[in-house]
Amino acid sequence: MVDKVELKGMEFFGYHGCMKEERAIGQRFYVDVAMYLDLAPAGHSDDLAQTVNYADVFAEVRAIVEGEPFTLLEAVAERIAEVLFEKHERIERLRITIHKPYAPLPGKFTDASATIRRARPKE
Repeated sequence: MVDKVELKGMEFFGYHGCMKEERAIGQRFYVDVAMYLDLAPAGHSDDLAQTVNYADVFAEVRAIVEGEPFTLLEAVAERIAEVLFEKHERIERLRITIHKPYAPLPGKFTDASATIRRARPKE
């Protein structure tokens, strides 16, 4: 059985997108990250070192979303997955959703998003 730690609705300002104005003006992005790992060691020991520190994850996601612009939401999500696997050895799997509710589309909608699911790469 694999347990889960989630951060939902993280809000950041970034410059990702295909259109010139998106990269010039920027917009709000919302990120959900579900991290799947065994939480039993942390639950039994009450030791932060036995789990994933979501304050660190928040800072790592922020650095990516507020950093170098990407053309695609998919690329933002992939970069987040790469960094989280690199920095948090206890994470076995991830589900990452990048929301772009203010995408410049001609018409009414509530959200544009991309979700990826990734397992830790085999070494």
